[in-house]
Amino acid sequence: MVTHAFPADLREVCGHLESTYPDEGCGVVLRHPTDGRLTVVPMKNVYDRYHARDPVRFPRTARTAYLFDPLEWLAVSEAAERAGEQVTCIFHSHADVGAYFSAEDRAMAAPDGLPLLPDVAYLVIAVDGGKSTAARAFVWKDGDFQEIPATLS
Repeated sequence: MVTHAFPADLREVCGHLESTYPDEGCGVVLRHPTDGRLTVVPMKNVYDRYHARDPVRFPRTARTAYLFDPLEWLAVSEAAERAGEQVTCIFHSHADVGAYFSAEDRAMAAPDGLPLLPDVAYLVIAVDGGKSTAARAFVWKDGDFQEIPATLS
């Protein structure tokens, strides 16, 4: 059974990501257990907060990296578990550099070559000049991330 999913209509995802430009935006998509309904959950990118505290461990900025707020991620995860929902997609934007699954994206999604969330799609949206221009999605399959279809609506 395929468990990864994201909305066919990406307007809500794109709206959130465009609102965070020129920084990277991020969030998750949850699937409801009974009707399969997908819910977009925008998240805060707190990378700059960690960069300010420890620029050696967090050398980039929110312009080129994202990091969920750990407490927000915990709250979303716990609420989803209580509701029987499943995280089916993690999404983020790339500002003015195109939609691709970067080496950093891969390393964060699969440290040591093993995916943290093997049944989750990773959706990357290019936001150029504040507007969404391209979408690409990736899933773990046969020991690596493979691209699957994704289009802007």
